[in-house]
Amino acid sequence: MRIGIFMGTYTPDTGGGFTFQDTIINVLRTLNVPHEITCFYYGKEELRSGGSLRWVRLIRSPGKQADRPLHESLLKHHIELVWFVTPICEAVDVPFIYTVWDLQHRTQPYFPEVSVSGWTWDNRERFYQYVLPRAAYVITGTQAGKNEVMDYYRVPAERIRILPFPTPEDVLRPSTPLTPGAAAIKTPYLLYPAQFWPHKNHVALLLALKILVEREQLDFSVVLTGSDQGNQKYIRETVAELGLTERVHFLGFVPRKELIQLYQGAFALVFPSFFGPDNLPPLEAFALGCPVIAAQVPGADEQLGDAVLRFDPKDEMQLAAAVKKLHATPGLRETLKQRGHIRARGRTAEDYARDMLKIVDEFSPIRRCWSSREAYKHT
Repeated sequence: MRIGIFMGTYTPDTGGGFTFQDTIINVLRTLNVPHEITCFYYGKEELRSGGSLRWVRLIRSPGKQADRPLHESLLKHHIELVWFVTPICEAVDVPFIYTVWDLQHRTQPYFPEVSVSGWTWDNRERFYQYVLPRAAYVITGTQAGKNEVMDYYRVPAERIRILPFPTPEDVLRPSTPLTPGAAAIKTPYLLYPAQFWPHKNHVALLLALKILVEREQLDFSVVLTGSDQGNQKYIRETVAELGLTERVHFLGFVPRKELIQLYQGAFALVFPSFFGPDNLPPLEAFALGCPVIAAQVPGADEQLGDAVLRFDPKDEMQLAAAVKKLHATPGLRETLKQRGHIRARGRTAEDYARDMLKIVDEFSPIRRCWSSREAYKHT
């Protein structure tokens, strides 16, 4: 079967989305896949096709009525099934598989990034109402996510498949020495790699840090990485108001290699995000021997198991207590590292890709019933 994979913009500055995409693409290059696979993307540069993958760059035509570059390219290349590997999806007439990362506009509609900023609540709802019922299959990472798709959009259970997020391949490789930047942070640091959205809940981490430093007399600092999505100014102001300027390090977007080394040098990854549970940083930390303290959100138990310390993301006291426990309990960091190591290697990119190909094979007897050339030649 001729399979298309839609990659969106496919650039590193998209953060976890790019890491996920890149992980899947790299493993597909190594597999003996009995299908023709073409990757479609928007970008300034032409990507060279090779091995089992072909690349097609999409170009928008400003002002062109009913411009549908992806749809037209799928028809041109006679694609029989397309997989939207990112949350971005465009209207197409060929059958498609859609990957849901979250439906937080329904679960937590009060956050501005899912209600009024950019992609508004109304726009999201129209999008999901259109896309999810039409998908041949909907992919989600947990049973909690599957339940949301069924409850909110009435998609039949048999068309929703649970594929837990894979651990990115690059963090499963041997560790590398610390960079000078990471080594220059003198105090033990808590790492939080996250773009600056309100739902990322940086404030809870800052309040917990103040408790640790002033009440518990623990010498910690915080390292924040990630690009600004409109909330960084507020977080910087909060840091200043709390008197933590010397203890909070804003590194911005950092290259992948440097981020890996920051994990390796951290006392712990702290992940207070209200959104989840399909998040990559805890999996990356597991693989790199970095203990994890994560927010208790729906589905977190499925994704993270017993390899983390949990806290209520609304309660900075619980977060501070978890850090203190990790600091004061002999052997706890090593226990979490061992559990995380096992969990990281239990969900590889190859496993994910093979499970996805099984879904493709399952759909093949249905898709063979009509011709792309004939069915869509008038669209």
